[in-house]
Amino acid sequence: MKEVTITYCVPCGYLKRAMQTAELLKEEIDLEATLIPGTGGVFRVETGGEVIAQRTREHFPTTEEILELVRSHR
Repeated sequence: MKEVTITYCVPCGYLKRAMQTAELLKEEIDLEATLIPGTGGVFRVETGGEVIAQRTREHFPTTEEILELVRSHR
C-alpha cells in the first residue's frame, strides 16, 4: 500500500479537517495517513508521491471524495 500524507495549513485551522480525513481513512480502509503541518492555505492529499486531492479557490475536497480517490489509487 502506498503511503498517504495530508498536508494542512495550521494558521487556517485545517487540522480538524485533516484529522477527520485521516480517521475516515483508518475506519474505512484501515489506512494510516501521515499529517504534515503547513502554511499558505494548503490542504493537499498525496499518495505514492502523487497529489490526488487539494484545496483550490473553487473547491475544498470532502472527506468522502478523498476516501474514493485514495481507494482508486491503491
